[in-house]
Amino acid sequence: MKKRYRTLEFKEYGDERGNLVVAEGDGKDIPFSIKRAFYIYGSDSEVVRGKHANRLTKFVLINVAGSSDVMVDDGIHKEIIKLDKPRMALFLDTMVWKEMYHFSSDSVLMCLASEHYMESEYIRDYDEFLKEVKKSSI
Repeated sequence: MKKRYRTLEFKEYGDERGNLVVAEGDGKDIPFSIKRAFYIYGSDSEVVRGKHANRLTKFVLINVAGSSDVMVDDGIHKEIIKLDKPRMALFLDTMVWKEMYHFSSDSVLMCLASEHYMESEYIRDYDEFLKEVKKSSI
């Protein structure tokens, strides 16, 4: 089975004035239309954020400053991905468990979402997530 997540690399342009990273939505660079954006900052390195999966929402995570680690688990593949370059992103399809941690002191983790917030589509219990993944793969 194919992984339900992957890293993305955006175009970066730079000159003596600095650098510019471009990420366009609607399938060009971001593989969906962006309906929500939020960012996480000021988290200590020991703090774990996320700890959930989503039935409907897809995400793209970008550390626009600093760094963080993201543990991703689609029920079959599990890996830790370090986000530490503003031109690098992590695409998360639906039904991917995510945990973000090891935030650097200057970390700003931008999250782009395919859907508006709906509490009912969140799975916040890991065992329930595994049950739903197993049921959908039958």
